[in-house]
Amino acid sequence: MIESILCVCLGNICRSPTAEGVLRVLSDRAGLDLCHDSAGTGGWHIGDPPYGPAIRAAAARGYDIAAQRARRITAADFGRFDLILAMDRANLAAVNALRPAGMQTPVRLLLDYADTPLIDVPDPYFTDDFEGALDLIEAGARGVLSRLADQPQ
Repeated sequence: MIESILCVCLGNICRSPTAEGVLRVLSDRAGLDLCHDSAGTGGWHIGDPPYGPAIRAAAARGYDIAAQRARRITAADFGRFDLILAMDRANLAAVNALRPAGMQTPVRLLLDYADTPLIDVPDPYFTDDFEGALDLIEAGARGVLSRLADQPQ
């Protein structure tokens, strides 16, 4: 049974904190009691808040991510979370490379749960398309939560 989800992107200042915020709001609305967090595979932004344009895009849709702080994923996260969601294939590979021997925590792409032909959530830090990234993150989050709502209690 999945009770905790970690969202992962590169720097933990755009996509993964947005996904954490979206999952938090949507799971609360759905009455699902889940623990959420986010992390990055890189350590450049440790301790920093999400990127300003990501905060503003999320806030415009009712997601408050301003209080989050960037951190780097660790091997211990495989024991703390029931599901790890990567925002793209490069981060999926980086997360899997950290997997401790014997840990079976599922690591999936967020968009595996969305009805889209895309595989990766493009990084808006580089594309400047925060609205497009948020659209994809919301679609993936809705898909994840739909699957979780169907899981046996």
